[in-house]
Amino acid sequence: MPDFNKDDYLAGMSDADKLAHNPPAGADSDAGKADAAAKPAADTKADAATAAKAAGAAPAADGATDGDKAQAAGKDGTADAESNADGSLTPLGQAKKEAADYLEALQRERAEFINYRNRMSKELDRNRQHGITDVLTALLPALDDIDRIREHDGMDDSFKAVAAKIDKAFAKFGVEKFGEKGEPFDPTKHEAVLHRQDASATTESVDAVVEAGYKIGDRVIRAARVVVVAPADDATAADNAGNGNADTNTDK
Repeated sequence: MPDFNKDDYLAGMSDADKLAHNPPAGADSDAGKADAAAKPAADTKADAATAAKAAGAAPAADGATDGDKAQAAGKDGTADAESNADGSLTPLGQAKKEAADYLEALQRERAEFINYRNRMSKELDRNRQHGITDVLTALLPALDDIDRIREHDGMDDSFKAVAAKIDKAFAKFGVEKFGEKGEPFDPTKHEAVLHRQDASATTESVDAVVEAGYKIGDRVIRAARVVVVAPADDATAADNAGNGNADTNTDK
């Protein structure tokens, strides 16, 4: 079958020029239908584009608003991120509030624990000193006997070794022995069992130790019992001188 040629076909018709420039009614109808179908589609596309443009503009506007809100929130310390418009806390704000409450409670508990630990440490130290004091008080008579034997040189080598061990054991627990002849008299540490005056003395001092004193740190467990020698005052010296003269005259 030969190929169809539109020009040859139109040339054989009576009004070929008109048909060439003006398609037949059917053709116009078909073309109109095609144009009509294409126009709504184009309009639909145009409307869709307009709607999309409008929709795109709206999010952009919303985005700008969110940016402004974010900037304002940043200036206000993220207040908008932590609270809603009605003043209620957002999940983030609620989490931060709970974290702050837990931190405050933890710090309070830690301070209370430190205070409790310090109190217990001081109480344990006091109990320890009370225990040492009770043992020392119970052994004081024996310690005094050891000192008397040592003073009179009635202690053999074995006894001296035992006494040295006892002194070393008490020193290990902080027990300090005091009271020596010639040391200055201190009423906070010494108990004077006898006072005597001596013209050659310049200050009050310990002349003899009756019982040694013991202390733990600054706490005196027992004061040292001592004989105190003091310088003679002028009145006493004058009395002594007068008594001496009176005795001399009486003898004569």
